[in-house]
Amino acid sequence: MIDDIHIHFEEGQLSILNLCLGFLMFGVSLDIDFTAFRKVLAQPKSLAVGLVSQLVLLPLLSLALIYILNPHPSLALGMLLIAACPGGNVSNYAVHISGANTALSVTLTSVSTLASALTTPLIFAFLQKHLPGQEVREITLSVWQMSSSLLKLIILPIILGFIFRRYFPGLTQKILPWIKQLSMLIFLSFVVFAVIGNFDNIKNYLYLVFWLVLIHNSLALAMGYFIGKPFGLAERDCQTISIETGIQNSGLGLILVFNFFDGLGGMALITAWWGIWHLLSSFLLARYFKNINNKNQPAQPSLSSDLN
Repeated sequence: MIDDIHIHFEEGQLSILNLCLGFLMFGVSLDIDFTAFRKVLAQPKSLAVGLVSQLVLLPLLSLALIYILNPHPSLALGMLLIAACPGGNVSNYAVHISGANTALSVTLTSVSTLASALTTPLIFAFLQKHLPGQEVREITLSVWQMSSSLLKLIILPIILGFIFRRYFPGLTQKILPWIKQLSMLIFLSFVVFAVIGNFDNIKNYLYLVFWLVLIHNSLALAMGYFIGKPFGLAERDCQTISIETGIQNSGLGLILVFNFFDGLGGMALITAWWGIWHLLSSFLLARYFKNINNKNQPAQPSLSSDLN
């Protein structure tokens, strides 16, 4: 029965979602200093640890969980696909409101997204071969498709934000509080509309995936945080890697489910619920990290300190 589930998913809704994500990135870029990106590249250890956490450890963790929890085969495929997807764009916003390292977050998302045309198919193929009794299915991603997605959703909004901040500093100071409030409203609206759009599925089938996604996502967030400790990473870098590891591009995952797996119900259900759940978990974790960071010294340079 689970593989007969129909997830409500339309290309038009995805376009609106991407437009909203672009606005979130524009708002984020208004409040960060461009020099922060140079610091990330000058000290690449945090970047390397973050990529290993997301591209190597998360897939292995997912495979281990499948062997331990033994979910339905299509749910297992959904867990593997989530682990193979690049970081989600919402992670940049979550890291920003937490007061962690936004520049590191944007860099990690950009690198993983750009590389996903190769890494997502390879990781999924590797993981799937190690599942017993699974029919091996191949997926392919266009390098141009992923590059254009990266450009539209991350790079272009950030460049526009930097330009606006540079040439209209007075106006930026005035509108930034409104931008932050509107961004928060958009962020929370993602959750509301995602739940409303699939309310019947959530009501009837949530019990099948709730604990799977909760355990999977929680362990991913925890692993991302603690993996940086042995390498002596700064607290805010550990927080950033935690959120980056726990937020995956579930929108891309859904597209792949419908394009390569005929909308297989179990895969679609776990991918869709991950997309809802990681918004909630990342928001709560970001608020927790924000409380910790507020007790310590100020976070990365912001607009107000940059202009004074």
